[in-house]
Amino acid sequence: MPELSSPQTLLPLLIVDDDESVCRTFALVLRRAGYTVDVAQSGEAAVEALGREQFSVVLCDMRMPGIDGVEVLRRARALDPEVALIVITAVDDAATAMAALRAGASEYLTKPIDREVLVGAVARALAEREAAERRTARAIGDAVAARTAALGRDKVMLRERNVSMAQALVRAMEARDPYLRGHSQRMAALASEIAREVGLDADTVDAVDLAARVADVGKIGTRESVLHKPGPLTPDEYDHVQDHVRIGLEILSPLEHLGPVLDYVRDHHEHFDGTGYPRAVERDGISIGGRILSAADAFVALTSRRSYREPLSPTDALRHLRNYVGRLLDPAIFAALTAVVTRQAAPAGGERPRR
Repeated sequence: MPELSSPQTLLPLLIVDDDESVCRTFALVLRRAGYTVDVAQSGEAAVEALGREQFSVVLCDMRMPGIDGVEVLRRARALDPEVALIVITAVDDAATAMAALRAGASEYLTKPIDREVLVGAVARALAEREAAERRTARAIGDAVAARTAALGRDKVMLRERNVSMAQALVRAMEARDPYLRGHSQRMAALASEIAREVGLDADTVDAVDLAARVADVGKIGTRESVLHKPGPLTPDEYDHVQDHVRIGLEILSPLEHLGPVLDYVRDHHEHFDGTGYPRAVERDGISIGGRILSAADAFVALTSRRSYREPLSPTDALRHLRNYVGRLLDPAIFAALTAVVTRQAAPAGGERPRR
């Protein structure tokens, strides 16, 4: 969890929810964590509070009678461009996620929310706000910088904020299944190493890393009964799971500045032989990032524990995936995956492993 020097010196937090018990519980948790907290039990009350006082963070429900959460977030951002916005909602569908993203939220929490998750989200949001304020201060101090440089900084800040929100959606999705927690981070670390192994430039490696971290954002729209099903999926359920790629692209579509990242997310379930989805393209028709993510995703899934099986060892996972080279996997990417995994498993300095 990001560390903050002194919560007591910060501007207050504002909790917005039409459920009195939610306001009371969240306020109690955050006050015990050292924060000053105000509450508003309607969108109208929130707008009134925002008009008379400045807040460091706004934690807002999405669906409320009258002025809804999206409008509250928009007005909060209009009044203070640096305010940190956190969505708290019982609704985890793609439309809600896209609305929150476009409104500028940096965290997406689904009810019920654990104390640690709530406090951690506030800490991350405040750390992001402090970083944004430091960037703004530096930009103001650098008055002689060219206007193009200032625009570039704005784009970087926008990208960071939007990417943070996309990652928050992935965390929300993974939190629904203990067997998926951390999957995106492990996949990103492996995919980046594969990209370096095949000799991609630094910008492309960064794009592969980011694509891996947000590739499964569309699963926020996957039904929990399907997401957690321990056995084989029915054809209808499999179609439903496949739809997460489309949903993910819809969520990420406002982030046009991500460039090839969107292509890599689109292609991460394509197969080398053309039997994948959503486009059923093959070989070089699949983006290089998509081919890398497909291999990394498969390896991380096989070496992770699931409700219906124990994890495979790295060696057994590679042996299993070798059967799919030229079908699911690009042979060159599999060779790079094998090199990376073998290198990571080797003892440092050639020493024999200790028992």
